[in-house]
Amino acid sequence: MMNNWWRNKNVSRLLFALFLGQLVSLALAILGFTSSLLANQGVHAPLTQSFFSYLSLALVYIPILLSRRQKLMVPWYWYALAGFVDSIGNYLIIKAYQFSSITSVTLLACWTIPWVIILTWIFIGTRYSIGQFVGSAICIGGLALVFLSDANESGSGGRNPILGDVLVLGGTIGFALSNVGEEFCVKKRDRVEYIAMLAVFGLIVTMCAISMFERENLQAIKWSPEIISIFAAHAFSSFMFYTILPFVLKVSYIHS
Repeated sequence: MMNNWWRNKNVSRLLFALFLGQLVSLALAILGFTSSLLANQGVHAPLTQSFFSYLSLALVYIPILLSRRQKLMVPWYWYALAGFVDSIGNYLIIKAYQFSSITSVTLLACWTIPWVIILTWIFIGTRYSIGQFVGSAICIGGLALVFLSDANESGSGGRNPILGDVLVLGGTIGFALSNVGEEFCVKKRDRVEYIAMLAVFGLIVTMCAISMFERENLQAIKWSPEIISIFAAHAFSSFMFYTILPFVLKVSYIHS
């Protein structure tokens, strides 16, 4: 019976999805750690961090997309919107590390889940079970406790925890919108096209924003091998996150 259980395609697919989910969690943990590390060292360049993330994706996925020589399956302006909201979400959450602790930011970033549930219910028609709603409600209750904890003087640290928490909550809306678009493209359209075009417009948005808002911060950075390595680790973990997440969505969709 055990052999039959392991050979069951649904079980194997579920275990594979769980494994990929753990890799996504690891990538997110590294993203949070590197962002917090840069903030603690006085490096305040969230747009630049996002720029290198999108650049790593562009260097890999744009050549793949161009080699296909085919028309886009989704109009370019939808990708432009996805790139805009995704870059805004990245900026707000990375910015939050300057004001709040890594623990609070990481936990509150999970607020993306209820936003995704609401948006997929409205725009994609996804239906959820009672158990999923109960689990989400428990998560929201825990996140509310984190917010209340930061509101007290004995909160979890940071220069301005409440401001950091508000930035995270704003960033989760951008991530949720981006994730819903990604889920639609992964299930109905093309994964590579989505990541490549997200990288293109993410680069455009971050380059324009850096030129307007972050030039002085970049000039103030004292570049060293340590700082460069942290930026590289952040870009690599972001590349892994954006690469693996669509597989999780695809496998979970097939399993369901």
